[in-house]
Amino acid sequence: CQSEQQVLSSSLECVQSIRDGVLAEAKCTESDRVTLLPQRGTETQTHSALRLLQVETGTLHNKVDSEDLYVTSILYEMEETEREVTGREVTELVWKLCLAHSASYETAGLFMALVFELRHLSLEALRALWQRSSFKCRDNWQPLIDALPSCATEMCVVLMKELVASGEVEEDKVEYFFWSFAFIPKPTSGMIESLAPLLKSPRASQSCFLGVTALLHRFCLAHSSCEGVPAVQSVLSTLGEFLGGNCTVQDSEHLSEMQLVLKAIGNAGLAAASLAPALSSCASLQSNPMAIRLAALQAFRRIPCSLRVGDLLPAAF
Repeated sequence: CQSEQQVLSSSLECVQSIRDGVLAEAKCTESDRVTLLPQRGTETQTHSALRLLQVETGTLHNKVDSEDLYVTSILYEMEETEREVTGREVTELVWKLCLAHSASYETAGLFMALVFELRHLSLEALRALWQRSSFKCRDNWQPLIDALPSCATEMCVVLMKELVASGEVEEDKVEYFFWSFAFIPKPTSGMIESLAPLLKSPRASQSCFLGVTALLHRFCLAHSSCEGVPAVQSVLSTLGEFLGGNCTVQDSEHLSEMQLVLKAIGNAGLAAASLAPALSSCASLQSNPMAIRLAALQAFRRIPCSLRVGDLLPAAF
């Protein structure tokens, strides 16, 4: 039985000289031997030497000002760009999205770039962009329509509202617009002011009422005195008109509409506090259908307890 022979053997030997705590010189010898047949092989030696020639005085780092430091999460932050984004550049992005493969990293990157660049455009630039880029790609995809809800700026919301009002967007995309309003992180009074007239439209859908009031709720969470904002008052005035004082309905069609309005009021939360007396009347009027009375009670779900809801509602239901 022949013993297994090592084919490659290597060794490294170094000698270092240290003066005043600094490495002054290092000499190394590396040997590598390859044995292919018994008593026959090849050996190489590599000699290297490092020698310290000079020492330069280091530059001390400037002391970091603690005011420049801040704590943040590990979530990715998009780097703010100072350059001016032009409508032509964004149009080119839409074209690139149309040409890119639908399921690729390139498409995902281009779409995110489109969303972020939309945030830098004025309303006029967005309107011009829509005129140039409202076309459909293959498979009837419209990148701009899908990117607008993720933009989440006041200008993008105003454009979406204009597209809904003009009927330029297909019904399923209109629903997509409305549902996206609930996820806008920082709503503005301008957004609410723009969307408020849609509630008075005869074609206002359930998603319209719930989307706008969800936006209203998030706005009021960030603004303690939101009830004094004219845009908020406009929405509440419209909802109050639908209630008619005590939620009286004439037929089954009006019953469904009233239930939707009451659900929207519950969605509005803090903003709907001024409607609490009307909700109490809706719940206590025994001639109202039970579905309306229950919906009126449920509309109190986000109204603060500080309004003493118990005193507003009848003692016996």
